[in-house]
Amino acid sequence: MHRVVVTGLGAITPIGNSAPTFWENLVNGVNGVTRITAFDPEPLEVQIAAEVKGFDPKEHMDFKAARRMDRFSQFAVATAGEAINDAGLEITEDNAENIGVMFNTGGGGIPTLTREVLNYHQKSPSRVSPFFIPMFASNMAACQVSIRFGILGPVQASVAACAAGNQAFVDSLRMLQLGEVDVMISGGTEAAMDPVSVAAFGNMGALSKRNDDPAHASRPFDRDRDGFVFGEGAGALVLETEEHAKKRGARIYCELVGGGVTGDAFHISAPLPGGAGAARAMSMALKNSGLNPEDMDYISAHGTSTPLNDVSETEAIKTVFGDHAYKLQVSSPKSMIGHLVGAAGAVGGVASVLAIKHGVIPPTINHDEPDPECDLDYVPNTAREAKVRISMANAFGFGGQNVAAVFKEYV
Repeated sequence: MHRVVVTGLGAITPIGNSAPTFWENLVNGVNGVTRITAFDPEPLEVQIAAEVKGFDPKEHMDFKAARRMDRFSQFAVATAGEAINDAGLEITEDNAENIGVMFNTGGGGIPTLTREVLNYHQKSPSRVSPFFIPMFASNMAACQVSIRFGILGPVQASVAACAAGNQAFVDSLRMLQLGEVDVMISGGTEAAMDPVSVAAFGNMGALSKRNDDPAHASRPFDRDRDGFVFGEGAGALVLETEEHAKKRGARIYCELVGGGVTGDAFHISAPLPGGAGAARAMSMALKNSGLNPEDMDYISAHGTSTPLNDVSETEAIKTVFGDHAYKLQVSSPKSMIGHLVGAAGAVGGVASVLAIKHGVIPPTINHDEPDPECDLDYVPNTAREAKVRISMANAFGFGGQNVAAVFKEYV
């Protein structure tokens, strides 16, 4: 089995359109939640979201290509490009067949779907874009990354709701461990910022309704949390076999050592009470990594800011880590960037890698009133310097999909 290392990072988030900017703002507790600007939210009960700001696809691809992509694919191409450049990876005819792409999503091109359905009903069938299917289809983020960078190895995409980004890392890890490829460009992306999506989540009762106070709407593990904040963005890692990375003299951030994937078999949107499915994913990730519970330093939590998730994740962590759970440092990027759905785990993975690199744990902001049922160390409101040798990124999705990925200091 090959060791797998992280050599490149990319991120587009509501608090920064590059991995370094995202990290700087995450550590400084910058909030990315505002009133929605992508459309007029006035008719909606929920009028706030965590939008990506100032993104120009033409900075990452030519205008013609950008016009034929939904925003979720544009994000994928942009973050993949950043990660490839960060890794110093040159893709050539000689190595392209040994490089693969795994870029996942939760919903694909939902705004494109909404727009073209309206075109059909309000205009005519002839006004439906001929590019509708290749813009909307969930596999197109991965395919567009392959096309943009000339990647000829496996091109894969899974739809795994809010666990999609982490699922990409774990699936890529397995392919690399088996030696099927030398490099995987791996990540998750989501850009479903349209009125139908926001209305649907709002009607489920899943979203925070703090329209008058968006900066404090996302408050994971806080007693007064009232739902998650819908967001958009993407995250990417360049993953390589250790041999390949060392042979080309790559800078290595850390090692991806294991992952766990489980199902709840319980409910379409609610987590299993007690977090048993999430606990099994974390336990499996530890076992696959060859680690003991007391080895863990930091968990980048799923931490959605919903009443059910935060309690079940806390219970799951305590189930897996026992007494060590109270020595762990746990924080949720969603307190600043909202819930990026299919990109959530990917961005959490980027944060996990950078926590190891910089020896800093980002905070959980808006943690003002501790919930007695959420009684771990959530690094409230202020970042903390700490030696992080091993970190875990959690991501749990609708339908009961649970994924945990473990990163380790490279030695």
